[in-house]
Amino acid sequence: MSLSQRLNENMKQAMRDKDKERLNVIRMVKASLQNEAIKLGVSDLSEEDELTILSRELKQRNDSLNEFKAAGRDDLVMKIETEIKILQDYMPEQLSEEELEQIVKDTILEVNATSKKEFGKVMGKVMPKVKGKADGSSVQKLVQKLLNE
Repeated sequence: MSLSQRLNENMKQAMRDKDKERLNVIRMVKASLQNEAIKLGVSDLSEEDELTILSRELKQRNDSLNEFKAAGRDDLVMKIETEIKILQDYMPEQLSEEELEQIVKDTILEVNATSKKEFGKVMGKVMPKVKGKADGSSVQKLVQKLLNE
């Protein structure tokens, strides 16, 4: 089942259950998907495009969460945390630390990276491999750590 179909089914269920928070998040994601499809000039997005949009939505909420925590806005922190949990239901299963480290090590060997100067080259190869399955900031920290060794 595609992401769009899952969203439609879950939206109907959220309406039946009168789950306003889930319904709002699903509607926001559907709007983002539709806007991206219009921007790209296609009727259906590829699975990769859908994953990119979901990742972007999740990143925006994580950034907001950090800002709200710093500002002491507990009311908004709870709301954003709920939205993050809902969005994570649609994300693929995340890679474990060991799996991620192995992918990064393999990629470093693949591009023959030996110093920090080749950070961009390594990141450029790693990110498509872990798209949606790992957070970019954790990948960045791991690549930096492994290139410094």
